[in-house]
Amino acid sequence: MTMNVLGYAAPSAKNALEPYRFERREIRSDDVVIEILYCGVCHTDIHYVQNDWGRSTFPLVPGHEIIGRVTNIGPDVTRFKQGDHVGVGCMVDSCQHCVACKQGLEQYCEEGPTFTYNSKDRAENTTTFGGYSEKIIVSEKFVLRIPDGMDLKGAAPLLCAGITTWSPLRHWKVEKGTNVGVIGLGGLGHMALKLAKALGANVTLFTRSPGKEQDARQLGADNIVISTDANQMAAVNNKFALIIDTVPYVHDVNQYISSLSLDGTLVLVGFPGNLDKPPLNTVSLVMKRKSVAGSDIGGIAETQELLDFCGEHGIISDIEVIKIQDINEAYERMLKSDVKYRFVIDMASLKE
Repeated sequence: MTMNVLGYAAPSAKNALEPYRFERREIRSDDVVIEILYCGVCHTDIHYVQNDWGRSTFPLVPGHEIIGRVTNIGPDVTRFKQGDHVGVGCMVDSCQHCVACKQGLEQYCEEGPTFTYNSKDRAENTTTFGGYSEKIIVSEKFVLRIPDGMDLKGAAPLLCAGITTWSPLRHWKVEKGTNVGVIGLGGLGHMALKLAKALGANVTLFTRSPGKEQDARQLGADNIVISTDANQMAAVNNKFALIIDTVPYVHDVNQYISSLSLDGTLVLVGFPGNLDKPPLNTVSLVMKRKSVAGSDIGGIAETQELLDFCGEHGIISDIEVIKIQDINEAYERMLKSDVKYRFVIDMASLKE
């Protein structure tokens, strides 16, 4: 039997989000039913609601930073029980058999992962709906355990902003003493500072805004470089083994490549789009064996590793809690970068 739930949806790319009733799919034997307590608000939600990428299906229920409580389980579920606090991130399924999936890299599934919203269920070909809602039904393989005692509200953005910055830190083997740069101080950037610092790295924030220095230091930055200051940029030439670029719009990455050390890597995680304007200057890459790379979210095992690490180190996201009724205003504020550093919806407000 399907489940009727209340959520908030965008009826089209031109309309504000509004209350919306819809059907969740039937519970399968390996499913976990989750009452959603909190849902983070990601910039990707705005992109999909506004159909910026031309692939949105309406009505669209966003939300992929989900924290909740297990209310029911299918007969084959072994990892969770009623009452457990759990999370659901950006994916709810993948093919499970390609080269990437077999390595626990479901985010790079060759057939494409099934995303938490605006995607197609692999069994029924129905549209998936996200976390701006009362409940969600997810295969236990894609459900994450929240460490005991972790602040549930602050945990929500770890499931996207956190894992998007953790994955490159782990892949490029950041450890004690590694020189790491972070470009941009938003939802992703603030998590990159916290996580790199907790791994023991020497962490530098690149920013165009001198006013962000105090906040950056509180979040873990050892150094701040104003990227519009030529002298400050010259002072960090050849310094960084890894630079994580969290800026979500097209910008000139060439000025940061000179800051990479021999074999250093600039990793793009912010979907900046077309990099041929200005073109990538490859001379610096060739002469010092540098790399420009991309990185997406992490797989399920890596996301659990992140949550456990954050539980051990007392790391959560810096958030502002809102009611679901204020979501459209929150989107407007996000577009002005008016949030430190992530909105999280208290889903109890749906009952109002």
